[in-house]
This record gives sequence, structure tokens and C-alpha cells, in this order.
Amino acid sequence: MGEDKKETMEVVMSLIMYGGDARSSAMEAIHAAKNSDFELAAEKIIGAQKSISEAHQVQTGLLTQEASGEPVELNLLMVHAQDHLMTAMTYKDLAEEMIDLYQRVDSIQ
Repeated sequence: MGEDKKETMEVVMSLIMYGGDARSSAMEAIHAAKNSDFELAAEKIIGAQKSISEAHQVQTGLLTQEASGEPVELNLLMVHAQDHLMTAMTYKDLAEEMIDLYQRVDSIQ
């Protein structure tokens, strides 16, 4: 495997890893809120955001590379990695909304 291919695979795997971590943290935040553990839910949302921020740094590297005239290899794994990250970002956003709803329900009961 060539050096460029290795670098691409490292980038792809890091995006998938950060996306997976963010998605898992968002789901854990929802489950914590469902159990009225809003402190844990907030911690998990912070963890999800940290993973998303790490992934954005990786993406920024790719965008910088492309903008400087060095093409970025686009393959199915890269598409999957980007999709994985976008799904995680959506999970985090929805988790924040669900936590808010659980807090409202909890305050009524």
C-alpha cells in the first residue's frame, strides 16, 4: 500500500472513529436524561462535541489540502466516513433537544 493510500486510510478511520465516539456519547446522553441524570447527560454531550471538534480538525486538514491544489482521494470509504460524521452531528443535535424535553417532563412530574 502506497504512502498516500495509508494517509487516506488514517484520515478515513479517524473520521469514522470520532463520528462513532460522538454518536455513542449522544446516545448515552439521551439514556442518561431518560433516567433523569441530567448532569451525566450534559457530560456526554460535551464528550460528543469534543469528538465532533476533533473530526472537524481532520476535515479542515482535508479542505486545506484540496484548497492548496493537492487533490484529496475520494473513495467509498471517505464518503462513508463523512456520512458517519454527519450522522453523529445530527444525533448530538437531536440528543440536546431530547434532553431538554426530558428536563421539562421531569420538572412537571
